[in-house]
Amino acid sequence: MTPEELEQIRARQRSRALVMALILGGLVILFYAISIAKMAIAG
Repeated sequence: MTPEELEQIRARQRSRALVMALILGGLVILFYAISIAKMAIAG
Protein backbone atom coordinates (compact mmCIF):
# COMPACT_ATOMS: atom_id res chain seq x y z
CA MET A 1 0.00 0.00 0.00
CA THR A 2 1.13 3.48 -0.71
CA PRO A 3 1.37 6.09 2.05
CA GLU A 4 -1.60 7.91 0.50
CA GLU A 5 -3.78 4.81 0.77
CA LEU A 6 -2.72 4.28 4.37
CA GLU A 7 -3.60 7.87 5.19
CA GLN A 8 -7.04 7.46 3.61
CA ILE A 9 -7.65 4.33 5.69
CA ARG A 10 -6.54 6.12 8.85
CA ALA A 11 -8.84 9.07 8.07
CA ARG A 12 -11.79 6.70 7.60
CA GLN A 13 -10.98 4.94 10.87
CA ARG A 14 -10.78 8.30 12.67
CA SER A 15 -14.12 9.47 11.29
CA ARG A 16 -15.76 6.14 12.14
CA ALA A 17 -14.38 6.29 15.68
CA LEU A 18 -15.67 9.83 16.09
CA VAL A 19 -19.16 8.84 14.91
CA MET A 20 -19.21 5.87 17.30
CA ALA A 21 -18.09 8.07 20.19
CA LEU A 22 -20.85 10.58 19.45
CA ILE A 23 -23.48 7.83 19.26
CA LEU A 24 -22.28 6.30 22.52
CA GLY A 25 -22.26 9.70 24.22
CA GLY A 26 -25.78 10.38 22.95
CA LEU A 27 -27.01 7.07 24.37
CA VAL A 28 -25.42 7.82 27.74
CA ILE A 29 -27.14 11.22 27.85
CA LEU A 30 -30.44 9.64 26.78
CA PHE A 31 -30.31 6.95 29.50
CA TYR A 32 -29.34 9.60 32.07
CA ALA A 33 -32.30 11.78 31.07
CA ILE A 34 -34.71 8.83 31.19
CA SER A 35 -33.43 7.90 34.67
CA ILE A 36 -33.91 11.47 35.92
CA ALA A 37 -37.44 11.57 34.43
CA LYS A 38 -38.38 8.26 36.08
CA MET A 39 -37.11 9.50 39.45
CA ALA A 40 -39.04 12.76 39.04
CA ILE A 41 -42.25 10.87 38.24
CA ALA A 42 -41.79 8.36 41.08
CA GLY A 43 -40.83 11.02 43.59
